[in-house]
Amino acid sequence: MSDTKVYLLDGGTLVIDGFHAFWNRGPGGELRFPCYAVLIEHADGLYIFDTGYDHAHVMDVLPFEKPLQTPEQTIPGALAKIGKKPSDINYVINSHYHFDHCGGNKYLTEACTVCHSKELEACECFQPFEALGYSDLSFDSDLEAKRDAKAGKTPAEPPLDIYTPKYETVTGDQEIAKGLWLFETPGHTAGHYSLMVELANRRPMLFTADACYSQKNMDLMCISSFHLDPVASLQSMVKLKEIAEKHDAEMFYSHDPDSFGSYLQAPGFYS
Repeated sequence: MSDTKVYLLDGGTLVIDGFHAFWNRGPGGELRFPCYAVLIEHADGLYIFDTGYDHAHVMDVLPFEKPLQTPEQTIPGALAKIGKKPSDINYVINSHYHFDHCGGNKYLTEACTVCHSKELEACECFQPFEALGYSDLSFDSDLEAKRDAKAGKTPAEPPLDIYTPKYETVTGDQEIAKGLWLFETPGHTAGHYSLMVELANRRPMLFTADACYSQKNMDLMCISSFHLDPVASLQSMVKLKEIAEKHDAEMFYSHDPDSFGSYLQAPGFYS
C-alpha cells in the first residue's frame, strides 16, 4: 500500500436550501457547500473518484445554485496544481451521474470510466423528478443525443461530440484494485457507489459521496431531499456506519461545509 496517495481536488461551491440538504428537518435558507474530486495515485494507475460540476452547465441549467468556481478549481486546473494533466488519468470512477459529480469527466478523454451498471442505465431512463440531477451528460455524446431525442429536441449542428467514454460497469461490493473498494449505497440514485481507500500510514478513507452529504446528516440520520428511494437511502447510511466500524475507516463527506475546511487539500495528500 506504500505507493498509494490520495489528493482532494477542490472543485468550488454551490448553494441549496437547508431543507434540501436536511430533508424535512432544515433549517431552511441558503447553504453553500463544497464539491470536490478525489485523485488516487495507485500502483495500477491514476484514478479519479467523481469530477465535480461544470460551471457553464450550472449557469445555463441551474443558475439558482449560484456556482463559485475559479479556473484552478476545474479538473484541468486542479490537476495542474499537483503536476498532472487530464490525459494522465487512467480511470474515472463515478459514484453516480448527477451533474455535480460528473461535470469534469469530459476532460478525461484517455480514461476508462467505472460505474454501476444501474447508474449508466439511469442516465437514459431517469424519473421525471431526477431530470435536473441528470442534466449534464456532456461526457457522453451518445447518451446526450438519446436524451434529447426522447425530449423531442433538435440535435445540435454540428453534434456536440465532446467525449464518449470507455465504460467498465460493475455491480455489487468489490475491490476494483488493491486497496480500492466500491460499496453499493443506493437510494440517492439507483446505482450509487461509495469508495474506500486503504493506505499504508493512516486509517482507511471512506468517501460517502451523496449517500451522505455531511457529518450532520449522519449524526441526525437525515437524508437529503434529492433521492430516488428514501428508505434505501437510510439503509445505505446504516451500511456506511457499519463499514466504517468494521474497517476503522474515517468517513469523508461529499458536501460538508463544516468538515471540508479540515480536510487536507491538494497539493497536500494522504498516504
